[in-house]
Amino acid sequence: MNSVDNSLETEHTRNKAGAGAASSPAPTSVWLVEDNRTFRTTLARALGGVEGLDCAEHFASAEDAVEAMQNGGVPDAVLLDVELPGLNGIDAIQKIKSLSPATRAICAGASGYLLKTSPVERIVQSIHEAMAGGGPMSPKIAGAVLQMFTRFVQPKQDYGLTGRERSILELMTQGMLKKEIADALSISYHTVDTHLRNIYTKLHVHSRSGAVAKALKERLI
Repeated sequence: MNSVDNSLETEHTRNKAGAGAASSPAPTSVWLVEDNRTFRTTLARALGGVEGLDCAEHFASAEDAVEAMQNGGVPDAVLLDVELPGLNGIDAIQKIKSLSPATRAICAGASGYLLKTSPVERIVQSIHEAMAGGGPMSPKIAGAVLQMFTRFVQPKQDYGLTGRERSILELMTQGMLKKEIADALSISYHTVDTHLRNIYTKLHVHSRSGAVAKALKERLI
């Protein structure tokens, strides 16, 4: 093979490599805000090892994260502790969303709600749910989230929910699954499924977590 052929082959190989790189989706950039250094670095390392996630930035305070965003940083998702020193997680969310409305914030507020003791697998799942437009939530903190949102709650709307639908929605916020709801209300699994579809339609959501988040935020139950 002559030098021209070698040159063409090299160029062809480079183009194929470039095409493959271009087709690979960019990883989801995740920022972590946590004042406990050990927990922060451990979780950042764990998330950084997950395919499709990039957790290159982590901060000890919300002020540092907000400053980084003011300087041009735009993460896809932010994981925040609620009880941060200085600017707490709830107030930080307002600043983060004002700087980047598309950024998903996950803590006791905003796009999702998680317990600090949630396993890494659950945290990763919640990031994916939030990025898809859902509202990941740990059922055990539903009551606390309801209290935190009283400051930001919008005027109550009437979505036309029936008494049965409200009962099912309330049981959902307690973490009950479809079968458990059916047993608690003495109705069939199929009937619960039908009610859930109606609830999703009326609340303009597409998932269980979305319905629960909206119910708590707007005090529908």
